[in-house]
Amino acid sequence: MKKVGNHTSFSRILFFCLALSLSFSFASYAQDAAPAADAGQEAAASAGAGDPAKGKELFNSLCAACHKLDAKMTGPALRGVAEKHDREWLYKWVRNSSELIKSGDAAAVKLFAENNNQVMTAFPQLSNEDIDNILAYTSEPKAEPSVSNAPPAGGGDVGAGGASNNLILGALVLVLLVLIVMLVLVNSTLRKVAAANGVDVSKKGNTVSFWQAYARNQFLVLVTSILLLLSGAYFLYGYLMQIGVDQGYEPIQPIHFSHKIHAGENGIDCKYCHSSARVSKTSGIPSLNVCMNCHKNISEFSGSKDSTYVEYSKEFYTAEIQKLYDAVGWDKSAQQYTGKTKPVKWVRIHNLPDFVYFNHSQHVSVAGVECQTCHGPVETFEIMKQNAPLTMGWCINCHRETNVKVEGNDYYKKIHDELAKKYGVQKLTAANMGGTECGKCHY
Repeated sequence: MKKVGNHTSFSRILFFCLALSLSFSFASYAQDAAPAADAGQEAAASAGAGDPAKGKELFNSLCAACHKLDAKMTGPALRGVAEKHDREWLYKWVRNSSELIKSGDAAAVKLFAENNNQVMTAFPQLSNEDIDNILAYTSEPKAEPSVSNAPPAGGGDVGAGGASNNLILGALVLVLLVLIVMLVLVNSTLRKVAAANGVDVSKKGNTVSFWQAYARNQFLVLVTSILLLLSGAYFLYGYLMQIGVDQGYEPIQPIHFSHKIHAGENGIDCKYCHSSARVSKTSGIPSLNVCMNCHKNISEFSGSKDSTYVEYSKEFYTAEIQKLYDAVGWDKSAQQYTGKTKPVKWVRIHNLPDFVYFNHSQHVSVAGVECQTCHGPVETFEIMKQNAPLTMGWCINCHRETNVKVEGNDYYKKIHDELAKKYGVQKLTAANMGGTECGKCHY
């Protein structure tokens, strides 16, 4: 028999060559990666071998109240501070800046004077490693804004889609024109056929028009008149009942305030800004000093890109914060008030008639009614609006359907016991306790 050799020898050689090439690839990759890793380690060592991730956590918890990386707040901007001062000096400054200033250190005295003699909080609990981590975070290069690679509007596929739509529209117009021409030709042909057969198509018979027949039928005229009168009265009543009802009213304010950001994303309690709602008849318009409690240190919008508010750009929100600064006379670079203020003319949204009495504290503090009951889901509103109609019927329905919360409320205990026995119910509504009497809301 003829010997033809080993049929698997070629496959074995192929696999051997593939394994050899892979081994060379990994070896070369490891050689290339090693210098990069060594360079990274050397850079970390030169920066104090700090951990930027841990440093960011410490910065946000201890430093962010007075410092930003790239803007001056109560204290100076801290990006690159490790390159401006000696590391041992920074250890002493962070742990006790006041002691360093009292010692007469020239750099400490100068820095203290440059920041309006603001005393920095001492952090004696921080170790050298903690400070190194913070300095490593402040030494990171500033992230450049990402540039979108999306095609410009009107180009690429969009332009192609527009061209195809125009083509379809042109075809439909062409089909419509063809149908019109065909109808004209058919009409002309029929007229010719009628003329050839001696039929006069222009002669009118003794037919009665629809309107003539309708006018002669007195019953139809009477029924139609009654229906028109009832329909007119219905729509007139609906129109008159909407006078003074501003549901959905959404005015543009002189300074844009997003409830979605403040009450929604940041979870600020409504009664932090509208504090008088707890103790007063009115909820009140928050003074700009309340805004400045936070915005002394928040001079620009820095929301995450994954946040739910996408109506406006970062630059728009930052410009609105600047309007606040202009109104109160705050110089963010010098971190002090200039004394030059401008009044803000807010546009009122919710406005009951003068003959209606409504007390916020009675509903908020005594009854425990949530703000969203009347004002809607304000935490989702980018622009504040009147959510409810605030009509008399709307208020009365609420009084008829809402049970009075008497648990732990001695004010209502005796009244509740007597009225519950009178009406034979376990829970009382506001209407059971006189919430629908005219004198409760009108005086």
